[in-house]
Amino acid sequence: MDSVTNPFDEFALEEALLTRENYDGDLIAITMGPDKAADVLRNCLALTVNEVHQCSDAAFAGSDTYATASVLAAAIKKIGDVDVVFCGKQSTDGNTGVVGAVLASILGFSQLTFVSKVRSIDAGAKKIVVERAIEGGTEVVEAKLPAVLSVIKGINEPRLPNLMGIRKAAKMQIPQWSAADLGVDAGKVGAAGSCTKVVEIAVPPPRGAGEILKGEIEDIANTVTDKLIDLKVIK
Repeated sequence: MDSVTNPFDEFALEEALLTRENYDGDLIAITMGPDKAADVLRNCLALTVNEVHQCSDAAFAGSDTYATASVLAAAIKKIGDVDVVFCGKQSTDGNTGVVGAVLASILGFSQLTFVSKVRSIDAGAKKIVVERAIEGGTEVVEAKLPAVLSVIKGINEPRLPNLMGIRKAAKMQIPQWSAADLGVDAGKVGAAGSCTKVVEIAVPPPRGAGEILKGEIEDIANTVTDKLIDLKVIK
């Protein structure tokens, strides 16, 4: 099976590209995964990301959200001098939506979740202003840099790489960082260092066939009431 970029991370990548266009600087992409995850980073290179790094080690297998964030945090520390970290709101496999928040906590960075717009970044003053999607509206937040931003779907329109970029990226070697390279204790990441584990993934049972009631409203109401009584939902 081919590796593809997590859909939410496509929005994060596009926002990072837009930020570089507006504020300059270097853009570095990192991912954690086996060899086939290199394809995701090649896509980043095709989109003109300056530098990529793949965190790959057998010790990382089975990592839960905290262990994953620990590895990514070690990679960011190794890179050094980072102003903003962009990540998607959640992954489409685990759907936990907490890696960004845990990452910010480990690094000691400002934590900005559900970001729907980046209003401004002032690298000199070490400040960032964003809009956050909240229930019923939008919240404007100013935070100190460095910061970790978890962006939502629809914050932008992700671009596609051109053919020249794809061909160029296909020829490039993807540098890998092992647990030793990152200075990570193998016993504190992967399945060995995870506090949680997925014990089962199952497809939801099919829903039963519905029933459409037609007729006078009073008759329909009586029918619904009788059915609810039969199901012991009401007495």
